[in-house]
Amino acid sequence: MVFWRSKSQPEPSDEDKGGLLARMRAGLQKTRAVLNTDIRDLFKSEGRLVDETFLQELFAKLIRTDMGVEPATEIRDQIGKDYRGRVVHFEEVLKSISVQIREMLVGDAVDLAKAESGPTVILVVGVNGSGKTTSIGKVANILHKSGARVLLGAGDTFRAAAVEQLTVWAGRIGCDIVTAPAESDPASVAFRTTQRAAEEGYDYAVIDTAGRLQTQSHLMQQLDKIRRVVGKQIEGAPHEVLLVLDATAGQNAISQARGFSDAAGCTGIVLTKLDGSAKGGVIIPIKRQFGLPVKFIGLGEGIDDLAPFDPESFADALFSN
Repeated sequence: MVFWRSKSQPEPSDEDKGGLLARMRAGLQKTRAVLNTDIRDLFKSEGRLVDETFLQELFAKLIRTDMGVEPATEIRDQIGKDYRGRVVHFEEVLKSISVQIREMLVGDAVDLAKAESGPTVILVVGVNGSGKTTSIGKVANILHKSGARVLLGAGDTFRAAAVEQLTVWAGRIGCDIVTAPAESDPASVAFRTTQRAAEEGYDYAVIDTAGRLQTQSHLMQQLDKIRRVVGKQIEGAPHEVLLVLDATAGQNAISQARGFSDAAGCTGIVLTKLDGSAKGGVIIPIKRQFGLPVKFIGLGEGIDDLAPFDPESFADALFSN
């Protein structure tokens, strides 16, 4: 299990790890209900014959998690290959599904990038309503609690509520923030944020950007301008471009943000609102289609309800009782 910490901090205790797993289980409750309760309903006490009817019913249950047709097909076909013509029990099938999902999510958990020297610059992008500004606050809180000095940049200047919201987050966390009047040039906010971060020795500069769709070419060009501005201020910046996706949108989250990974140079994903959705399986097609690591998952509304993503912990939380 991966936990965010600075190099000077000790390894987390078993109690800390257990607490995070418990929160992850709670956040994934609706998805776990589909994978456990709904699939259990396919079985009688004496078991179930694995035939075409059973496999079709199982496929429909898997699709409900929004894992996508391709992964659901792979799981169904593997169970058909292993058990067709046999009478099996719920536990056998669930174990097979668990193993396959673990394999689909396999890969080392990926921490946030860290600049070799000077501030690490993180841009956060996404469509409107994805939970982008809230996620910035939660990421900043994780970094601040690790002992890092964090500077926020309120670059969503076209939405006054976003600036106000991020200012409130900065106050709650105890970190500093750079703001600008409404409808100011977002690139100027990014410039001042990175300039101050470099001059005053901050460890991280986390910059918000206006919500947009990948089809809005002028706004995508604005993102490119922001990237160029911060790159001139700090070598190698932005070191991370995090794409925030809303899990409750399921497959729509993929289609809405399909163009972001290339246009914005995204390096990782924050998957929000998993606690409000039975569509936690969407994490599988997101990893496949975007080719990007999921770095954080949102498990609730509280300031601490953002967890570093770890495949093993995620699978454990999905299938634990």
